[in-house]
Amino acid sequence: MPKHEFSVDMTCEGCSNAVSRVLSKLEGVQFDVDLPNKKVCINSSEHSVDTLLETLKRTGRAVSYLGPK
Repeated sequence: MPKHEFSVDMTCEGCSNAVSRVLSKLEGVQFDVDLPNKKVCINSSEHSVDTLLETLKRTGRAVSYLGPK
């Protein structure tokens, strides 16, 4: 399953909860939120990087794609 790493501007537990909330709505996605390093790793074989990026942007945070992990 492809694993993608994103940088997300998260400053608190509320930010990471928002990320978890939007990602949990996607089917077939496993993710790990690393709040101290402001990174999110997502495993998904069903969704493109663009879809994952747009989903993360719904949190209102600055998001960038770091690349495959």
